[in-house]
Amino acid sequence: MDQVIYVFTHIEDIIMSVITWLGPWSYMVLFLSTFMETGLVIFPWLPGESLIFVTSTLSAIPGSSLKIVPLVLTFFVAAVCGDIVNYHIGKTLMKWKFFRRRVMGPNVVKAEAFFKRHGGKAIIFGRFVPVIRTFVPLVAGTSKFSFKKFMLANLAGVSLWVAIASILGYYFGTIPLVKNHLSFVIIGIAFATMLPAICLWIVKFIRRKVIDRNML
Repeated sequence: MDQVIYVFTHIEDIIMSVITWLGPWSYMVLFLSTFMETGLVIFPWLPGESLIFVTSTLSAIPGSSLKIVPLVLTFFVAAVCGDIVNYHIGKTLMKWKFFRRRVMGPNVVKAEAFFKRHGGKAIIFGRFVPVIRTFVPLVAGTSKFSFKKFMLANLAGVSLWVAIASILGYYFGTIPLVKNHLSFVIIGIAFATMLPAICLWIVKFIRRKVIDRNML
């Protein structure tokens, strides 16, 4: 029990020890995590803005081996590249008759119409919604959305996403209260990140119970 309490109250020390041990490879680990979360649809559960926020907060601590400028560049390049790969995965999948007919079916027309009207806005604002941001580039690729327009929206969305999360995180790291209670801040951020998924599960659970009662 004492070990569990220690872990929860010294999370920042544990993370900093791992980062120090990894050295420059820390940036590669962060790059891969962000790239997989944005570029591979099987990893939507990986941390996104919470990872940017926490690492930016840690970079503001004196003596930290993480530096804010390399962090921003790492997250920016990883997210942009991830979205590009995801877009081309969607485009490639549409060449498969089975996927085009059985998986997408009539939804292809709806997706094309949606991206024709709201494609740019969906890519930019979808970047700020966990899970959704992993699937938006994929659907953009399947709907034959212009790659040029996709890239413009992608660059704009990623720039805003990384800038807001890193600036807020770095600013928080300079506040004494945050520095002294960083473990609880990290736990709070992790909980806030999971909150939408928890709320969605609760809503689905309640609906299922209501439907079951009505059927009885």
